[in-house]
Amino acid sequence: MPRTPFSPEDAPPAGKSETVATSLAGEVEQVVFTSADSDFVVARIAVPEEKTPVTVCGPLAGIEPGQGVRLRGTWERHPRYGRQFRVTDGETFVPVTEDGIRRYLGSGAFPGLAAKMAERIVDHFGADTLAILDNEPQRLSEVKGIGKKTIRKLIKAWQDQARTRAAMLFFQSHGISLAMSRRIFNHYGADAIRRVRAEPYALAEDIDGIGFQTADRIARQMGLAEDSPQRVTAALIHILKQQAEAGHVFEVADALTARCRQMVECTPEAAEAALADGVAAGKLVVEDLPESNGAAVFLKGLHHCEVELATGLRRLVSSATPRLFGTDPARAVASGERQLGIELAARQREAVSRALSGGVLVITGGPGTGKTTIVRAILNIYQRFRHRVRLAAPTGRAAKRLAESTGAEACTVHRLLEFSPRERHFLRNAENPLKTDLLVVDEASMIDTVLMYHLIMALPPGTTLVLVGDVDQLPSVGPGSVLADTIASGLVPVVTLNEIFRQAQRSRIVINAHRINAGQMPLREATSDENDFYFIEKRDPQVVSETILTLVAERIPKRFGFDSMEDIQVITPMHRGAVGTEQLNGMLQEALNPASENTPRSAGRWRPGDKVMQIRNDYDKEVFNGDIGRVASAGPEGVTVVFDGRPVLYAMTELDDLVLAYAISVHKSQGSEYPCIVMPLMTQHYLMLQRNLVYTAITRARRLAVIVGQQRALALAVANDRPRRRFTRLAQRLAGQA
Repeated sequence: MPRTPFSPEDAPPAGKSETVATSLAGEVEQVVFTSADSDFVVARIAVPEEKTPVTVCGPLAGIEPGQGVRLRGTWERHPRYGRQFRVTDGETFVPVTEDGIRRYLGSGAFPGLAAKMAERIVDHFGADTLAILDNEPQRLSEVKGIGKKTIRKLIKAWQDQARTRAAMLFFQSHGISLAMSRRIFNHYGADAIRRVRAEPYALAEDIDGIGFQTADRIARQMGLAEDSPQRVTAALIHILKQQAEAGHVFEVADALTARCRQMVECTPEAAEAALADGVAAGKLVVEDLPESNGAAVFLKGLHHCEVELATGLRRLVSSATPRLFGTDPARAVASGERQLGIELAARQREAVSRALSGGVLVITGGPGTGKTTIVRAILNIYQRFRHRVRLAAPTGRAAKRLAESTGAEACTVHRLLEFSPRERHFLRNAENPLKTDLLVVDEASMIDTVLMYHLIMALPPGTTLVLVGDVDQLPSVGPGSVLADTIASGLVPVVTLNEIFRQAQRSRIVINAHRINAGQMPLREATSDENDFYFIEKRDPQVVSETILTLVAERIPKRFGFDSMEDIQVITPMHRGAVGTEQLNGMLQEALNPASENTPRSAGRWRPGDKVMQIRNDYDKEVFNGDIGRVASAGPEGVTVVFDGRPVLYAMTELDDLVLAYAISVHKSQGSEYPCIVMPLMTQHYLMLQRNLVYTAITRARRLAVIVGQQRALALAVANDRPRRRFTRLAQRLAGQA
């Protein structure tokens, strides 16, 4: 049966809108719309207690006309489509009525079986039709006009459907949603039940959206013992993944097994045995830690990335190729200064000169220390000598800023490496390397171990790599501490910039960022009407959040002319609490983009005009963790978000990848700059009160920074120069000590 886009004519009669979760059961009459790239479906269901068919929408991939359904969800009144049932979960079963069987067989789900032929089969066998197909399919020859070839096709299609139905029933009986059941079956195919029975914990590794807890519940329901080695090994892997999300490349073995014993209540012997099993299965790697007489446990993939990253960096260093063809570096630098109309400081000249020697160079320094000027000078000389140059940064915003400041083309690292959604890997790699003589990577503190591994693999020997970043900022969101480890290794030359240039000395943002980084309290008194740094003392969390709301919505736009949505970014240390991202986003959304009568409720919390952020890398959509966009439209088919002028459609099942971005965490702000930042700072943030966190937040502001909170919280953060240690071995590998 053809499936058409959902239109207003398909809307059911108006009815009372409800928000309480409920359920309904009925038979699928028509599949109105099926998303091509998600589980989202709109269908019409005949429900006994309803006079007319009910429109339902949600994660219902795979349903067919004639099937019976039991659905859970809520009633809604869509402003355009009328009354509808928003599905959160459900289950299907084969039809039992003759009309249902006719619709089911004639739905197009069975190749070669036309609707008229389906009618003839049901007319002949009646309500026993499906039983005949299950047990005596050869009897189809009794139906007039059906040939042997058609019978063979129908039997095969029915048997394939039977496997699908069995798998869906199996998964749903173990508490897995209809949409997730479909996802599992699509991944494993006809072998799904056997695969899940044999390795239920593989679900957590193979299927997006299934974690250890869900896989563990399924495994336990299937009778797997509490102390099963498979269960304990899965727990170890789960803990290591959590550690990777916290930024660690490995976990210390003793701490890992202790957490595992607590998590699954197993014996020390069982945890040790599971660790050995994980190593034997090629999922885990264990390395000695000579400095502590302990051992490090890695996920196999992260271990591979760190080892090969170190090897690749050492290869680039050893293959350094001078780029001036006999020209004196000092003369080349002086010529570059004349062409650009600038005068470099001594450390800047040193950085440019070192970059001309090839190999790997790190340039690090805070705001206002001239990093961009150095990059411009390096590019000028390389291009004059007709060398190929490329510029990249970890995020789209950082790449755009790099291009604007240098006048050269820049892109994200992901785009540079040419990720292929079809092949699910980067097209630029060791076999197909980048064709460039110089690669400059800005905001290098943001690059994690995995991304840096892929980048290094794509650079052939002899390439010059210049890493530019601020090592005093927060480390990458992903696992590792690449820039800091590279500096600490002593393998590559490092130029540290600490002189604030004249044009930046007028900015209190720049001055106070450096004061904070040096462990000094920021200057607060205003010296002129052009002050760009403010601290507003407020002690009560509720008052802080209300002050931030007033600042963003009224006071800052009125005083400084900034746009509340486009120019002002609220940055906060935490997600929870009265001044966390969750609370502030709700308040700011209501103030800056309130719901109206025309706002579609079918898209949940999303409203046209909302400021949103992507929180996971999506290579298919080419949208990455930390990208901020604006909602253009929201409806039953999904939400369209515009990122840097490019519209991207999110199906309803993909909206977990988005969060409101009126307020974001300091970590998520990395690599971006905003005309104005506003940040709450309270002692309730105690666990996050670190010098590098406040320093990172302040340096995100280009023209105005406002901190609202407690003086004591600011003092605690400035005094705390003990950032949480990340477990990595990159520095030791680069130094030849591992």
